[in-house]
Amino acid sequence: MKYRYNEIYADAGERSRYETLTRRLCELGHKPGEVRYFTAPGRTELCGNHTDHQHGLVLAGSVDVDTIAAVAENGSGKLRFFSEGFPSAVLSLDPRENEAAPGSAAALVAGMIAMFADKAPLRGLDVCLSSTVLPGSGLSSSASVEVLLGEIFNEWYGLGLTAVELARLGQRVENEFFGKPCGLLDQAACAVGGVSWMDFRDSDAPVVEKLELDPEQYGYALFLVSCGADHADLTDEYAAIPAELKRISAVFGTDNLRAVDEDAFYDRLSELRTVCGDRAVLRAMHVFDENRRVFQMREAVSSGDFARFLDLVRASGLSSWRLLQNIAPRGSLTQPMALTLAVMEKVLGGEGACRVHGGGFAGTAQAFVPLDAADRFAAEVERLLPAASCQRRRLRAVGAAEVAL
Repeated sequence: MKYRYNEIYADAGERSRYETLTRRLCELGHKPGEVRYFTAPGRTELCGNHTDHQHGLVLAGSVDVDTIAAVAENGSGKLRFFSEGFPSAVLSLDPRENEAAPGSAAALVAGMIAMFADKAPLRGLDVCLSSTVLPGSGLSSSASVEVLLGEIFNEWYGLGLTAVELARLGQRVENEFFGKPCGLLDQAACAVGGVSWMDFRDSDAPVVEKLELDPEQYGYALFLVSCGADHADLTDEYAAIPAELKRISAVFGTDNLRAVDEDAFYDRLSELRTVCGDRAVLRAMHVFDENRRVFQMREAVSSGDFARFLDLVRASGLSSWRLLQNIAPRGSLTQPMALTLAVMEKVLGGEGACRVHGGGFAGTAQAFVPLDAADRFAAEVERLLPAASCQRRRLRAVGAAEVAL
């Protein structure tokens, strides 16, 4: 879908990013009139920490950082990929000919080519990309790139795929090409845009309901605080969470916790501790509780009860720390996320709310800060944690889209 620039951006300064990419395409021999523009935002999870891969419930929002692209046909039968901060790549439109290392930007491009090769007669494109969704920031930089590329192919070839269908393709690329196990939350939030309540009971056809939420209308600023540590080397920690939850669900003859009756889970608690271990049991307890919180948060948002919303943010964060245990890497004396959250709570002094969001262990925490304390909050957190970075962000209404400049 195509949106006008001012329907997406409040700041006219974002145009300069598109202008820079246009100049790059002109250096490659294209004319400005041949160029089309695309955007996909980053995302923040409001509630539903590690529930999506268990066919659970999530409340998520897209935020005002994004990956953008300027695109033109090149007549070469190849996709030439140019990205700020990453090596350039030339890929075949025949996916059988592409090889790309897992975890690389080229793997994302190769994966999306593979997803679309049987959907349209692909033509050669030059894609110049820039992103303010920084890798390792916890805002789903890879998902933003995946759904951006999906939207480019979708609009270029007039395929009419929905945002959820694009998200499904992006998730496959994340799992099969990028090499990261994940549920559908990241890609869905980036593709759909706005604040969305998502039910992944049927992961092939998740239910998505868009809601209206602007924390600033209630007197709070949204902060995303990077703890200063990359999560790129924590794949084993992330993978252990769904693996342990699957061990729990397997006892009940299913492959996901959403299909397990909670009363039956507690009736067999002693057996589950023996078979699966205490940490797996605690993590399952978090998922059951977190799914309920997502329902409660949807009600709070719909009714405009922001005080209740903040209570649920705090409860979700505490559950992630105590039960899900995705704050500190196992056996590590380096615990940047735990320290970041502790400092944020101290600076907030009982006001607002904060929590881990996303995969955890490193990356980014989230805070809702009273507007009159916003500047002090950012300055104090960065004073106490020099490696941290406080970003004041707003929720963005538009997901992956073509942009009319």
